[in-house]
Amino acid sequence: MKQMVDLRVSLLQLDLVWHDATANRARFQDKIQQLPETDLIILPEMFTTGFSMDAPALAEEMTGESVAWMRQMAQERNAVVMGSLIITENGNYYNRVVWMRPDSTFAQYDKRHLFRMAGECEAYSPGTEKLIVDLKGWKICPLVCYDLRFPVWSRNTPIAYDVLIYIASWPDRRRLAWRTLLRARAIENLAYCIGVNRVGTDAKGHAYSGDSAAYNLLGEELTYHEHEEAVTTVTLSRQHLEETRQKLPWDIDADAFTIHV
Repeated sequence: MKQMVDLRVSLLQLDLVWHDATANRARFQDKIQQLPETDLIILPEMFTTGFSMDAPALAEEMTGESVAWMRQMAQERNAVVMGSLIITENGNYYNRVVWMRPDSTFAQYDKRHLFRMAGECEAYSPGTEKLIVDLKGWKICPLVCYDLRFPVWSRNTPIAYDVLIYIASWPDRRRLAWRTLLRARAIENLAYCIGVNRVGTDAKGHAYSGDSAAYNLLGEELTYHEHEEAVTTVTLSRQHLEETRQKLPWDIDADAFTIHV
């Protein structure tokens, strides 16, 4: 019989210090070092700077301090650490998710859908490929903020992942969309869906409500926090994943399609 291994996931919902990578790393490090045993640590979008379009001044290389810090945290906690930051590479700037493993190997995903209303599509280059990674036998698909509004990009047809993760700087005034779409993505994709957002107000006056949450395959809430800083660890049940997919195999009737990018 196949062994069912649960997954422990930690969601870090914090305020961010505007354009200060050193201060932000220190704040997250304090929280990470206090976590219980966990398999995956999730940080918000642009966790080192806040959601900024000033890429030339803020961008780091993959050999820079923040990626090295992620490597250190992953090694210390023997857990994967993921979050997005501003990366420069080959003359371009990316809003890049780094998936840092304890053995210092990593994977990366460049945000596909750039938020044009804030000028993100002018400051950054879009990604072209989804990322699906393995952790303890779980297949995980990390995406970023505005990606949430585009269900075709995350469509789990055929079943390719078990957990869908969105990290974000999602503003308070559109929080209803954030909460609604996270739950919908879980239900429609027969997968756990986790969203990690920041809180506080940035230097541009944009307020963030947090609303970080985790939902199971039925859209049931496993954890949720609004407005305040919060750090929580939730356990994803392998049994729930497999039993729900067996009882409700609606992926069999899903429409097949191909995305051209």
